[in-house]
Amino acid sequence: MDTNQELTIMELVVNAGEGRSFAMEALKAARTGDYEKAGDLVKKSEQSIQNAHKSQIDIISKEAAGEPFPVSLLMVHAQDHVMNAMTVLDLAKEMIQMYKMMKGE
Repeated sequence: MDTNQELTIMELVVNAGEGRSFAMEALKAARTGDYEKAGDLVKKSEQSIQNAHKSQIDIISKEAAGEPFPVSLLMVHAQDHVMNAMTVLDLAKEMIQMYKMMKGE
């Protein structure tokens, strides 16, 4: 694995981790009734996860063009972070709506 591949993997981990963290912060904001802040944090989460997705697309595009990308434990770990972040964001969006409904908003 070369340095560029390692950097791509780290971009996946960093962006996914940031996306997950923003989604969790959004839930905390919604729990206290700060839906504007929650909405802003959801947007930040979506952007971070989109950045991770761009890295995934780059890997897939290169591999489709014949440039193999080795599947290492680090790569599997990175993909795990991305999928986890996507799941947390989806659940956060639903839970924010639930908070609003519970408070009659």
